[in-house]
Amino acid sequence: MSPDFVTLLLLIIIANSTPVLVRFIFNKHLDTAIDFGAILADGQRLFGSSKTWRGVAGAVLTTSLTAWLLDYSILTGCKIALLALLGDLLSSFTKRRLGLKSGGMAPLLDQVPESLLPAIILMNEFGLGLKDVAFIVISFIVLELLLSRIFFILGVRRSPY
Repeated sequence: MSPDFVTLLLLIIIANSTPVLVRFIFNKHLDTAIDFGAILADGQRLFGSSKTWRGVAGAVLTTSLTAWLLDYSILTGCKIALLALLGDLLSSFTKRRLGLKSGGMAPLLDQVPESLLPAIILMNEFGLGLKDVAFIVISFIVLELLLSRIFFILGVRRSPY
């Protein structure tokens, strides 16, 4: 495993964990939904109430700062955060269309887009190959499920997934 591999995986984990931590810290403060409550023709929210601008801001700031501390550009950290969050929004959008509840578990759909999108788009920037990208996604799935359980046990998450 190259240092760039580990760094990209770490930054993707930070980008995806920060909104959960920010929600725990701020509770209901500054929790404006990204979709502003928009309901589509199917009667479901566009993304749901758990996807907030507060989470986006926290993830972008934290991931960008961490990237900078690890000798990567702030722009690289920003791209990782935004791509990971875009993957998460795609998952949320799909879950709403499938009629799954916000916060409900959808194995792989909850992990793959938010890890694959930044890994595949930034693979050249990090000097990674397709095998590395696949290993990042697999590693992220395992680590995200583990961290979700830990956050639940600590009272940071509302559910264990």
